[in-house]
Amino acid sequence: MSTVQSRPTDVIHGKIYDYPVYYDIIFAADWKKEFQFLRDCFSEHATGQVRRVLEPACGTGRLLIKVAQAGYDVIGNDLNPQAVEFCNRRFRRRGLEPAAVVADMADFRLKRKVDAAFNLINSFRHLPSEQAAVAHLRCMARALRKGGIYLLGLHLTPVSRRICDDECYTARRGTVTVKSRLWTKSVDSRKRVEMVGMTLDVTTPAKQLKLVDEMPFRMYTARQFNRLLAEVPELELVETYDFDHDINCPIEVDGHSEDVVFVLKKT
Repeated sequence: MSTVQSRPTDVIHGKIYDYPVYYDIIFAADWKKEFQFLRDCFSEHATGQVRRVLEPACGTGRLLIKVAQAGYDVIGNDLNPQAVEFCNRRFRRRGLEPAAVVADMADFRLKRKVDAAFNLINSFRHLPSEQAAVAHLRCMARALRKGGIYLLGLHLTPVSRRICDDECYTARRGTVTVKSRLWTKSVDSRKRVEMVGMTLDVTTPAKQLKLVDEMPFRMYTARQFNRLLAEVPELELVETYDFDHDINCPIEVDGHSEDVVFVLKKT
């Protein structure tokens, strides 16, 4: 009887964001509902027509490319050069001009204002301090024209229970399978820091790879986030949704709310 020997798994500790091809397979798998939600919000909440769209912390451009292919003029920024290059290669392959630049979401300026902007998957919580968060919102206020909107999605900290998230997903693209796990390693409520662990288990015909990383996320209760918004009065909160991304189902945010998309409008 012959036995099949499993291949050894290479384990790499470091920044998962430095491996955009695998990160993209997981997070680009469910783009259609988010994309439709963006277009619905552009129609429902922005004053005037939306033509030019910004995504701060755009990463691999999983949604930005879809917005561009729908005919919008797009621009994105991200701190990670590997992600930016991956995004721009994606645009080039589809005959589009590269749209992403390396820039800090809390310290940038645009040459032209945009009609709408979005950041849907919690990247905002990478900003390490209140000062950085306020700086980001002020950058967004400067970037938007009057009547433009910013769709900001983040996971709020509910007051009703201790955080104990553990999320697992699997996605496949061609011959590559990626299994992700995201979990809370520790919580410091005084410093408002949630330390999150993340792994990507990658299987290809040639190799098996495990990427291991951890990252701090700043914590916000609903009240803390409302206080933050008050620091940037030129952005008015006009509606809230959950991560089901259903334009027909706005929600009321309270201390028990968790996954929330805030629709902020430039006044």
